[in-house]
Amino acid sequence: MIATPQHQPRHSHTPLLYTYRRCPYAMRARLALLQAGVAFDAFEIVLRDKPAPMLALSHKGTVPVLLLPSGEVLEQSLDIMRWAFLETGDAQGWWARAQSEANLALLAACDGPFKHHLDQYKYPERFDEGADARAHHRDQAVTVLLKPLDTQLHSTGQLGGHAPCATDIAIFPFVRQFAAVDLGWFDALPIPALKGWLQGWLSASLFHTAMTKLPANQITAFPTA
Repeated sequence: MIATPQHQPRHSHTPLLYTYRRCPYAMRARLALLQAGVAFDAFEIVLRDKPAPMLALSHKGTVPVLLLPSGEVLEQSLDIMRWAFLETGDAQGWWARAQSEANLALLAACDGPFKHHLDQYKYPERFDEGADARAHHRDQAVTVLLKPLDTQLHSTGQLGGHAPCATDIAIFPFVRQFAAVDLGWFDALPIPALKGWLQGWLSASLFHTAMTKLPANQITAFPTA
């Protein structure tokens, strides 16, 4: 693929991230790059008109996609997170603390059954299963992730212990998405540790920087946290 001038990083040493502001997978990639201190350019896609250079780099057709200065392409959000922390030496242990058995199990639950139930709950029109099925998926999402997450956070505050780790920022965007479907219902759930954790991340400067609104269809230097 020969990149057009509109899709070339501003500098040869700068990674280029194809992203979409509200996508939780892209959100976790941006959070990791920012927390790791990686300077990067971002291309905010338009869903109805996905850029041809991105599709040439990654046939999956979804964000995030990270083009590294070496020419290597990372197509999965967790691969981007791993690269960001390990590329910069992980001096603060964000990636290392995420590798515990408990954290790996929570992440697997998030990206597996929880994401399945979240989609059925958030987008019922796609599945046409009725109100009872929607409520079932909502409740199952609580069972498979939110209750275990609350239990873990009750004892540690963050998933890295008393300090956060990559698992926190990998799971947080999906919990945020779930809570926003019906905030009143979510607020009534007896999961105080999780709700405190969620509010902490929602108010964090890292999150606000990651949610910077970028102009669409052009490369922009992403602001630092």
